[in-house]
Amino acid sequence: MKQSETSNPLPLDAVWIAEIEVAINVWRNRSPAPTGPDELLVLCAEARVLADVYGVMIVNRATCVPRSSLTAKQAAALLGSRT
Repeated sequence: MKQSETSNPLPLDAVWIAEIEVAINVWRNRSPAPTGPDELLVLCAEARVLADVYGVMIVNRATCVPRSSLTAKQAAALLGSRT
């Protein structure tokens, strides 16, 4: 058996950082921030909750997180980005 097969098995219910990033971009394209000189750059609610996960993953240098660690809103935003 190879060392990689025994040392760190990949979680079956993993959500990968690339998946989170794609979902954020889907939501940003669906609900773009207002433009104009006096407008603040804001994310829609779905992108915002996914950005929380994304930020924590970056800080922790995580490539994936268990799906079970997502809140209900995060899981819904991730699923909704696929429709």
